[in-house]
Formats: sequence, structure tokens, C-alpha cells
Amino acid sequence: MTTGLRIAFLPLTDAAVLVAARERGFAEEEGIALDLVRTTSWATLRDRLVFGQVQAAHMLAPLAVAVTLGLSQQPAALAAPYKLNVNGNMLVMACDFAKALEPVIASRLADPLGTAHDFAAAIGRWRRKPVIGVVHRFSSHAIMLRYWLASAGVDPDRDVVLRVLPPSLTVEAMHAGEIDGFIAGEPWGSAAVEAGLAETVAIGERIWRRGVEKVLAFRESWLEENPQTVDRLLRALVRAAAWCDDPAHRDDLTHLLARPDYVDQPAYLIDRALSGTLVARAGEPSIVSPDFMLFGREATPFPWRSQALWIYSQLVRWGMVDHDPDMAARAGAVFRPDIFRRALADSNVPMPGASMKLEGAVAAPLAVGSRRGELTLGPDSFFDKRVFDPERIDEFLSGFAPLR
Repeated sequence: MTTGLRIAFLPLTDAAVLVAARERGFAEEEGIALDLVRTTSWATLRDRLVFGQVQAAHMLAPLAVAVTLGLSQQPAALAAPYKLNVNGNMLVMACDFAKALEPVIASRLADPLGTAHDFAAAIGRWRRKPVIGVVHRFSSHAIMLRYWLASAGVDPDRDVVLRVLPPSLTVEAMHAGEIDGFIAGEPWGSAAVEAGLAETVAIGERIWRRGVEKVLAFRESWLEENPQTVDRLLRALVRAAAWCDDPAHRDDLTHLLARPDYVDQPAYLIDRALSGTLVARAGEPSIVSPDFMLFGREATPFPWRSQALWIYSQLVRWGMVDHDPDMAARAGAVFRPDIFRRALADSNVPMPGASMKLEGAVAAPLAVGSRRGELTLGPDSFFDKRVFDPERIDEFLSGFAPLR
């Protein structure tokens, strides 16, 4: 028996696992007929999920938390039992603005903290507050941008203008002079660089290595009512993620994503994120960042509750939600490692034995306890060397000095 399943997605490189699951037969082998519904904006995608037009969605991790906490226009209890990728975004700024930053691109990207201070100084020389595009208020990119700017004393609510626009409109908005730069998932940053409109200023992978990015989100009620379908889908996605991470399949994956019904961008631009060979300034040699975006290895799909709580801590930090134990518990419960373990219980997929960890504490590859097989986690450090203990959120938040 085949089960039909509609999943909304945005035209981004990190939709790769869903595309591979459909196009390479992994979903079909689990008895699932995937219908991938291409969507333009995160707000529309959110509404399609909340109102039941789709059963699941390729969603910004902070948006899943925000919707559950009632911070979005359409509150609903969401559940995320699977992470679709980690990292994969970049901040690009107009070439004129970037002239005030470290001129050697490789050095600029290798030193996010120094670049943040250069960025703060550049704001003072710019003709007005820089207008930076973000794809959603509750996006991993926007939260990461706030974290990065604040490290240099920049108040993201006072010293810059954050303007929300869909990822696919970012390059057009730069061309029209409506924004001075943007932070978004690939391939849109690469497209702006290729057009000569921008230079890369920072990449997510250097701000928070293996930072949470997109999740597969369900309405919690639907997830609980359809356990077998959810489990079959997760098994298909784990296989698809391993296929996506295999360099031997990169050319096939690149051309799949380039199709008009998916990302609809040139294959060579899409390949940059998949291969981790980034062109940060038009006409210059590429810069290698092999962990720029991960799909399957190092337990990437596993939904650590500590990562949902880190997101929550940032929502508290920026006054988007009041901090209390009930809200923290609800935020942490959005990520569902219990469902992930249930779905993969009979597989050979190694998975962590714990559901939370100290975020930012792994400085080098680390072998960890696994319920099956050997598992090594890659470095997950923050650029400012902070460590987030999900059981000490108050202590973590008190460590940030007030902005001037």
C-alpha cells in the first residue's frame, strides 16, 4: 500500500534530502508517494503546514519553535523529529560596504570575531544604517546574524535595519538597491556574488560549526496520529541523506536541484555549497569549506533537544519571548529524538544515546556513546568560544553584556 504525502519546501540547496528521497526512489521503497510542493516564502510555507494543506514542511528550525510558542501569526503545536541539514548559509554585503573589511577574503572568513568588529566600524562609515535582508524573523540566519553582530557591540535592533524577504528575491532586491546585503541559505548568496553585487562577509559554518538549520516539521497532532507513515518517511530520508553526502552523487544531485521545479538556478552555483568550494568574491579562486553543509554524516539528522533550547535562549535574549520554565520545556519538546529513535530502531544507523548535549563544547572529532555502531561527532564550536548548557539557560544568558 502506498501512502501519499505532501511536503512543502522552498527553492534552496538544503531541500536536497527531500528531493533525493523523491527522485531517487528512497520514499517509494518505503511505500510513500512524495508530492513536494514548491513554495515562495516561509510565511506561506508555515501557513500551508498549520492549516493542513501539507502534512510536513522543510522548515527553518527557529520558526518551528516560534510557531509552537505562539510567537507567529498562526500558533500551532509543531514537532520536528528530523534535521534536514546543518549550516549552509552565508552573509553577503555590497562590494562598496565590503571595502571597509579585511581585504583578504580567506582571512575575513577565518576570523568571524575580527570581521564582526570590522563590520561594526564599517557601519559608521556607511551613508546610512545598512539594510540587511533576512528570510524570516525566526530564521536560523537571522538569529545567527544577531549573535554575530552583538559580539562586536552592534545592536541589531538599533544599528542596522533587518528587512524580511523571501530567499529567491534577495538578489533582485540587491540589484534594485533595496538592501545592502543579506543572509540566506544557498544558492542565493553565491548568486549575488556571481552577479558582482556582493562579497561574502561571513559563513554560518564559521559562526556556529554544525549549527542547526532546517528541520522536517509536522503538526504534532498529525505526527502522533500517523506513526507508521512518519517512521517510513524518516527511514527514507536517512537513506537519502547518506546518498546526498556521498561525493560520487554530487553531480547527479546538483542537476536534480537545478531543475525548474526545484531550485531553478544554474548547476554550477548549486554545486558550490554541496562541494564546499565557495567563490566569495567574483573573479577570485574558490575557498574550501568542506563542512559548509552536511546532510547525513555525524548524526546530522538527529534532533538534539539542546539545539531547540539554544534557539529558545536567543528568542529570550532578543525579547521575543519571556523566559519561564514552561516556555523552555515547550521549546525543547519541539525537537523529537524519541520519534527519530523509534523510526530507526531496527536499522543499523548509529545514533546518540543522549537527547541533549553541551552545544559548542566539541572542539575536535569526538567518539560518543551510540545505541548502535560507532558514532563520531564533528566540531560544533561557536566562533566566540561560548558553551551552551541547556540545563543552565539563565547562566548562559547572564554571560552576555548589555549592548551600549
